[in-house]
Amino acid sequence: MKYALSTLAGAVAFVASLVAAPALAADAGIIVYNAQHESLAKEWAKGFTKETGIKVTLRNGGDSDFSNQIVAEGAASPADVFLTENSPAMALVETAGLFAPVDADTLAQVPQEYQPSTGKWVGVAARSTVFVYNKDKLKEDQLPKSLLDLADPSWKGRWAASQAGADFQAIVSAMLQLKGEAATAAWLKAMKENFTPYKGNNTVMKAVNAGEIDGGVIFHYYYLGDQAKTGENSKNIGQYYFKNQDPGAFISISGGGVLASSKHQKEAQAFLKWVTGKGGQDVLKNGTSYEYAVGKGAESNPNLVPLADLQAPKVDPATLNSKKVIDLMTQAGLL
Repeated sequence: MKYALSTLAGAVAFVASLVAAPALAADAGIIVYNAQHESLAKEWAKGFTKETGIKVTLRNGGDSDFSNQIVAEGAASPADVFLTENSPAMALVETAGLFAPVDADTLAQVPQEYQPSTGKWVGVAARSTVFVYNKDKLKEDQLPKSLLDLADPSWKGRWAASQAGADFQAIVSAMLQLKGEAATAAWLKAMKENFTPYKGNNTVMKAVNAGEIDGGVIFHYYYLGDQAKTGENSKNIGQYYFKNQDPGAFISISGGGVLASSKHQKEAQAFLKWVTGKGGQDVLKNGTSYEYAVGKGAESNPNLVPLADLQAPKVDPATLNSKKVIDLMTQAGLL
């Protein structure tokens, strides 16, 4: 049978591959399971390597895929660092006991509101929930005052979301923490009746822009990213921030953590420290990801509404429960 180790030569080759594995890992530098935007992570890796000489190998994927993969791999995971777009994926890995504590010097670079209370991972960037709307279909006085208002029958067939993605599930996670299970379940049931599903936040934005749907719930940077290019997919759109500590004003924290199983703890911790420090946060300020910088004293892209003005509710990202959200959304027929 092909690849069988029934011969002596095959056995020797198999043993040789095991011996060579650590050398291959060393050649890769630190391995980052990256669920952040690929372009942003590349800039972080490039800057860190230039400053420290430590190589970074990025393996790109999604929040949920990587968090479940890390849990399945356990102590055998080849990853040194995990980066996400949203915090529920970080909470899943943390609950499984697979993160090493983040170095105190790194935690000290990020305000408490942008890191979990446990210190097992740290915020590296942030994004705000927004309601995008077609300006020909909705005027400002017709916009929902709260995310919860979208459960009203008057919104039936008039709003959209990419409900299967990690972005929207992070928003529901915040609602679960802020409003409780019963209220969240009721809202999801009404959502099933009212909303139109699309695949991807960009698709939601394009549909709103084209007038296919009145409005949609996405994160803020999709609109800004399109405006910075041609603006053709956002020229008819307004962007509304719920504010007032509403669940719709939720700030989702992009996280970074070091795997307890990493064989390169010093280098992995150094990477997180760089990303949350001036070098990494300046990438957010000067780049085109349009995500918020979260480091102490760090400035975000000047086109962004300041974080302090968003009046976001206080949410401990360590307690966001992605598994419960998936269960509730499945029960509501949304997944």
